[in-house]
Amino acid sequence: MGYRWVVLCVGALAQGTNAAVFLGLPAISPQLQQHFSLTLPQVGLLLGAVNLGTMIALVPWGVVADRRGERLVMTIGGLGAAGCLLSVALGNAWIAGLALFAAGLFGASVNAASGRAVMSWFSSGSRGLAMGVRQTATPLGAALTAAVLPGIAISAGVPTAFVALAGVTAFVALAVALLVREPPGAVRASADHGMILKDPRLLRLSLASGLLVVPQFTATALLVPLLHGHRGMSVTAAAAVFGVAQALGGAGRLAVGVWSDRVRNRIGPLKIVSIITAAGFVLVAVLDQAPLPLLIAVVAPTSVFALCWNGLAVTEAGELAPEGRSATAIAMQNSANYLSAATTPFLASFVAVHVAWPAAMVLAAAAAVTARVLLQPWRSLRASSPQNSRSVS
Repeated sequence: MGYRWVVLCVGALAQGTNAAVFLGLPAISPQLQQHFSLTLPQVGLLLGAVNLGTMIALVPWGVVADRRGERLVMTIGGLGAAGCLLSVALGNAWIAGLALFAAGLFGASVNAASGRAVMSWFSSGSRGLAMGVRQTATPLGAALTAAVLPGIAISAGVPTAFVALAGVTAFVALAVALLVREPPGAVRASADHGMILKDPRLLRLSLASGLLVVPQFTATALLVPLLHGHRGMSVTAAAAVFGVAQALGGAGRLAVGVWSDRVRNRIGPLKIVSIITAAGFVLVAVLDQAPLPLLIAVVAPTSVFALCWNGLAVTEAGELAPEGRSATAIAMQNSANYLSAATTPFLASFVAVHVAWPAAMVLAAAAAVTARVLLQPWRSLRASSPQNSRSVS
């Protein structure tokens, strides 16, 4: 096995471990509420601290990764996040909130730096698949955490659950320190990063990505409430539909990555997925009161398409960057995603409850259509970029 696959595996493991914190912790919301004596909205604020810290730190970590290398960044970030998670286990609600905010600040290092590692080791012809593997680690890490962490929290207590998360995070950080290195001839940035951050195509891609997170997190936040609370399906069956959609969405990230490699284009598939997602949410809105099997037959694949596109946008962001600056570009693109991820669940839920469920679905569709419009005037520079012709094995 080529060393590049070792880098990919370790990078994906780091990505999945980071997702265990910002996507997996909601699985123990009831235990957090009881342990810290919080209301449900207060638990939401507690968990949102991770996303806030991540959003703030993404671009600075990306700049450091481009200048100092991904191994240093992911190691320091991982060990720092582990220490913060350990602090959650030792403190009260206020300390937990600050510690989770700090865990987001440190954990943000993984998002940009692991992407840079993949960009460095894989050429354009296989980068879509590689980034798809990396992105698939996010829902898989969240799913595994959701399956394991509640049992630990219930049987051994919330502090033990955070100790376990801290231990896994520290272990992965050490694996990064031992196993990840840059390819021969890797370029590090030594000048101002303002040029890439002001690139109008990167700004447009970032905005489009943030808009596509709206249907993605609408599906994530509202699928179970839609089927269970709104349509009366059992919570177990609704959760099963949610789980299947998440698993297929993860597999879809691999599929669209391979697709983009074969057509040697990231934006073309991203445009198509955007339109299919928009059409799916419009259909869900129309079928709001349709027979339940018919609604499920539409909402499940719509959720899959809403979940599968991330690798395309991340890869395009890295390929837009001048050589040696991919981490900064990926961090810029991810910042818009985290901002949208932090606001969409509340906004979508508010519209569903206080306006109408179909209105929330139409809002998600409108965001996907707007993203598609932003991606329309796109011309790829991939063929002429030295970074995108690199091939390392």
